[in-house]
Parts: sequence; structure tokens; C-alpha cells
Amino acid sequence: MIFNENCLDTMKRLDDKSVDMILTSPPYDNLKKYDGYSFDFNSIAPELYRILKNDGVMVWIVGDATIKGSETGTSFRQVLRFMDLGFKLHDTMIYEKNSSTFAAHHDGNRYTQIFEFMFVLAKGQVKANLIKDKRNKWAGAKDWSGKMKNPVREFAPRTNIWKYVTSFNGWKHPAPFPEALAYDHIRTWSQESDLIYDPFIGSGTTAAMAIKLNRRYIGSEISSNYCALIEQRLAALDEEIAL
Repeated sequence: MIFNENCLDTMKRLDDKSVDMILTSPPYDNLKKYDGYSFDFNSIAPELYRILKNDGVMVWIVGDATIKGSETGTSFRQVLRFMDLGFKLHDTMIYEKNSSTFAAHHDGNRYTQIFEFMFVLAKGQVKANLIKDKRNKWAGAKDWSGKMKNPVREFAPRTNIWKYVTSFNGWKHPAPFPEALAYDHIRTWSQESDLIYDPFIGSGTTAAMAIKLNRRYIGSEISSNYCALIEQRLAALDEEIAL
């Protein structure tokens, strides 16, 4: 279910420890215009902690703006605040993009910024369905005799740097994350029938991927324009599934 309201209004109706997973990318550092809306992190963070189950996981996808020659560090301040509230930082993952909106100028003094952090936060023990990718069977190192030393298994858990093609998925939103990114996180950190919550659901990617993976979902979106977009997107998905 999608609620056209501030996520604080949605969360106040949710019971303590009622959500299995939170997956979101908040409108950080005003890098994008989200239909004129912003958010109050200090009010939202405690509520996110309250509604997450003890064995649940939150994936918080953020980056930093560069202002007056310095990165803001907003992402680090946020994750430290989450840890102050009781979250454990289970993993600091990287979302590597195939291209950057903020390319470095040829006469600049910094490299092109091409990633965002994906902070994986938890309250307690994490249960994960780690994705295993096929590896090069010849990976590793040979010893002095030419024998393969410490050969890599054919399939092994992927690294914590995930690369995706940046795509708007055909929907008009300033900063949607790739469908594959949401899909991979949901299948890693949740089980079928789990409840997934996105407090800044934007173009509805979290909901769409939850449906594909047989999870339940709740989303909050303060913009009525984006809610209309989500309604169209999920209706199209229903038609696709029905075929």
C-alpha cells in the first residue's frame, strides 16, 4: 500500500517492530529537486529504528554534495546517528554507477564522483541470502611449481561493490535507483511474505520489486504527482504479471 503523506504520519500508525526490511534512498543534500519537498532526518531516524524488527535490515542509500570545495559528510553523520540510536552497521556497501551526472571538469581538481553509499543497518543478528556470482575458475595465484594455489570456487558471494546501469526505468522521477539494485537487496535481506517499507518511495521501485519477489510492501510518498506515477507503474506491472 502506498500512502500519499509524510512518512512520519505513516510510521506513527505502524506498531513497534512490525517491519521486516526498510529499503530507501532519501533526498540527501538537496542534490535533486523532489517536487519541492525535503525531509526531517532527526525526526525520522528514531521512528525507523522503532518500526524495524529485531532481526530486520535497513538499507540506506545516500551520497554527499560538494559545497564550497568540501564534501558535506551528511552520509556519515546520518549513519553515526543511526548507530547512536542502537543500529549496528552491518556493512558499508557501494553502488557504482555506469555514468555520473556530476562529471569532473577537465580543469578541475577532483575525480568524477560515480558512487553512492549503501549502508546496511541492523538491530541484531542478520539472516542473509547472499547472492553468489560465477567466478573465473582460473582466478588465484600459482605457486613456484605452477600449481594453482588457493583456487577460487566457481560460485562465490559477490563483493560489496555493486555496479548497475543508471536508468529511469521509463518513469519520470529525478533520481530512481535501478530496479536490479532494489531487487538484489530485497532478495538478499528478506524472505517471501516479509513486509518491506520505503519511507521515500519516489517512483515506486521498491514496491515493484517487492511484488516481483512475493513480498508485501508499504510506501510513503509526500508528492501526489509521484503517487500518481507509482499507481500507473504498479498497474502496468499487474498487467505484465497477469499475461
